[in-house]
Amino acid sequence: MSGGFSDAERERIREGLVAEGRELFSRYGLSKTTLADLTDPVGIATSTFYQFFDSKEALYLEILDREGEKLLPQMLAPFEEHDDPEDAIVGFLTTLLDEIETNPLVRQLVIETDELDRLREHHTGTELREERERSLAYFLPYVEAWYEAGQVEGPSPEVVANAIRSVSFLTLHREDIGRDRYRETRDLVIRAVAKGLTA
Repeated sequence: MSGGFSDAERERIREGLVAEGRELFSRYGLSKTTLADLTDPVGIATSTFYQFFDSKEALYLEILDREGEKLLPQMLAPFEEHDDPEDAIVGFLTTLLDEIETNPLVRQLVIETDELDRLREHHTGTELREERERSLAYFLPYVEAWYEAGQVEGPSPEVVANAIRSVSFLTLHREDIGRDRYRETRDLVIRAVAKGLTA
């Protein structure tokens, strides 16, 4: 037992905080969600929150990690479904950007770029680098296989994978592009990158 809670109580409270956090962060964002908003429905004092998470940011990161694990099979499905690398890249990027644009939790993070900066501040340079490498590692084996087979072009499989991943940053410039032109522009960029990388 720790902090006066049994293991079962700790598990219930932790999962309650994750569930509340997902709902509140999706609706209001990190900045506008208070500790009391998170702890009151779970039935603990705000000071008790720190027995479970170091900060609101740490809770948000935990929720994002879980979200990523849940979505991973869907994200990687195009690589398994398509033999043609161009079709696989188009499918992957379309699925990825659709998720970023429609998932309320991820959308809130992308829209409120200061929140993204706050989360980054909770990582060291090494941790950010490891996170980037981890996100690439999921689809890098497919790129490496295509590279070996001469089906994609670039200086290295890592650079090709980074080029694919970089398309996701287009969502940060939705307003710059213009909402009326964004979807067409996005889809054209996806197709152009997929075509440009494949031999």
